[in-house]
Amino acid sequence: MLKNLVLAFCLVLPLGVVADVELRSDHPDRYVVKKGDTLWDIAGRFLRNPWNWPHIWYANPQIDNPHLIYPGDVLVLVYDEEGKPRLKLERGLPVVKLSPKARVEPLRKAVPAIPLEAIGPFLTHPLMTEPGALDGAPYVMQGADEHVITGAGDRVYVRGIADSSVTEYSVVRPGRNYVDPDSGELLGQEALYIGTARLERAGDPASLRLVSTQREVLVGDRLVPADPRGGEEAFQPHAPGETVNGRIIAVMDGVTQIGQHQVVVLSVGEAEGIQRGHVLAVYRAGAQVVDPVSEERELVRLPDERAGEVMVFRTFDRVSYALVMRAERAMHLHDAVRNP
Repeated sequence: MLKNLVLAFCLVLPLGVVADVELRSDHPDRYVVKKGDTLWDIAGRFLRNPWNWPHIWYANPQIDNPHLIYPGDVLVLVYDEEGKPRLKLERGLPVVKLSPKARVEPLRKAVPAIPLEAIGPFLTHPLMTEPGALDGAPYVMQGADEHVITGAGDRVYVRGIADSSVTEYSVVRPGRNYVDPDSGELLGQEALYIGTARLERAGDPASLRLVSTQREVLVGDRLVPADPRGGEEAFQPHAPGETVNGRIIAVMDGVTQIGQHQVVVLSVGEAEGIQRGHVLAVYRAGAQVVDPVSEERELVRLPDERAGEVMVFRTFDRVSYALVMRAERAMHLHDAVRNP
C-alpha cells in the first residue's frame, strides 16, 4: 500500500567527507520546508545536481532524527573551515504543556525523497519477466460462477498451483516485449498487473478469491507468487560508477512525449551494473539536417541535447524502471540515457 511506503535519502556520510558540489547561482541562504516538498525539490533549490545532496548534509546530533526533514524545519547554508558548503537543519525545541489529561497530536510525516504517488504501484507489483517465463505459470481456467470476466470479490478456478503453502498471488497478463532499439535483442516481457488473489482451496483446479483488481480478470491470465517484501524502499540517489549507455524503450502511460514524474523503462539493468538510486542523464538525439552552405548539400547530424534526468527505482536483469526527476525539454522513446 502506498501509505506504507517509506522513502528517504541516505544522508549519513563519514564526518568531514564533502564532495565537490556546485551550488546554484540563485541558491537561498535559508529555506523553510513546506508541506508537499520532496528532498529532490529542496536539493534542487541549492544544487545544480540535486543527487549530490548527501555530500553537503550536516547531521546535527543535538536534533531528534537529524537525518529526517519535516515541514516547518529551516535549512541553513553554511561553509566549513575549508570553505565548502554545508546544509544544517534548524528545528525549534517543542513547547511542552503539562496537564493531567492525555493529549493526542498528529504524527508528523518526514519529507520523502521523491513523489511517492508516482512510483508506488511499481514497487510492489510484478512488471517484467524473461521472455516465455509466464508460459508455464498457473492460469485462470474460469470464474467460479461461469463468468467470462471477473473482478474483486469473485472466485476463480486456477490450474497449475502445485505448492499449497503459497497463498498470496499476483494476477498478471503477458504484455509488450521490451526490445533493444540498437541491437534488436529481446530484453524481457512486460507482466501487466491485473490484481491480487488469495488461495482458498488447494487442488486441481484450485479455488482463489480475487482480493483486488485494477482490470477485469480474464480466462488465461497468469498467477505468480506475490512479492513478500511490500513497498518499503530506501533510495540513495547517486551517479553510476561505471559508464552507462542505454535508451528509453517504453513509457508506462503509453505516450510518446515524456515529462516530469513519468515512469519510463530503460534498456539497461542489473547485468549492466544498474542499481536503485542511480541517476542518469537523458539526451535527445540530434536531428539530421542538410548543410545549406556545402556544395554537396551534406547531411549533418546535430549534437545530442541534454533533456533532463531520471532516477532508477526498480531493477531487473536486462531492464530497469526510472522516474523522470527533471525535464528541461520534451523526451521521447529511444532517447539515450548516460552518466549524468
